[in-house]
Amino acid sequence: MTDNAIFGVSTAWLLATAWSVLVALIVLAVGWLIARYVSRAVSTFIATRVKDSAIIAPLVGQVVRYGVLVVAIIVVLGQFGVQTASILAVLGAAGLAIALALQGTLSNIAAGIMLLFLRPFDKGDYIDADGIVGTVVEVGLFATQMRTIDGVFLLAPNSKLSNAKIINYSREPDRYVEVKFNVPRNANLDLVRAELNGAMRTDYSDPQAKSEVLVDTLGDSTLTLVARVPVRSQDWWRARSEVQERVKNVLDSNNNFAKPAQT
Repeated sequence: MTDNAIFGVSTAWLLATAWSVLVALIVLAVGWLIARYVSRAVSTFIATRVKDSAIIAPLVGQVVRYGVLVVAIIVVLGQFGVQTASILAVLGAAGLAIALALQGTLSNIAAGIMLLFLRPFDKGDYIDADGIVGTVVEVGLFATQMRTIDGVFLLAPNSKLSNAKIINYSREPDRYVEVKFNVPRNANLDLVRAELNGAMRTDYSDPQAKSEVLVDTLGDSTLTLVARVPVRSQDWWRARSEVQERVKNVLDSNNNFAKPAQT
């Protein structure tokens, strides 16, 4: 074969390869844009059509995005002459190997799906999952984004959350604020209840909500009482501070409600 023939073959091969690479890059770019657009469109559709979809929409959007990207990669490989059957066989073998190597990661995905269906919490809920405490920002495919009470970012693996005992402080619309305090054993409980029931009314409670003062512990010289009132869950922290301050002021102004000595 002459030099001119070799040069011609090399030039043709380079041109064909360059064209395949260019098409592959275009397909990847278009696939990435389509994945992003479709993911957003699906998330928006679910958010507008499904009730309480703050967790479902982002998770389904991520699954759709990765699915479109996988299709784009298969098309790119086909551009280089790789047969679809071979691609599927390689993906199956690779999937098995990855599944064995990334058991923890796959468990997070499975846990994310379980959290999606069981719905122990929603976006904006304040939870405690065996020490993982914070407000839920977003449930992802692998982990859940949270924000602690002091504003620190927290990323919790889904497998940890799905296997934990979850206390959801925001699930119920109302939550009780409780304040414990001591009064003398001979205190006038009717007076205590009359004074505190009026003082514990706040803007954080339903107008029809009723407070109560209960005896918690009976001591030799004192009584431990519990004053409690239902408030909106979202306002619990502010309500707790205000109620405690009001109880303190009532106790200070009434000298612990001690009855006058009998003569």
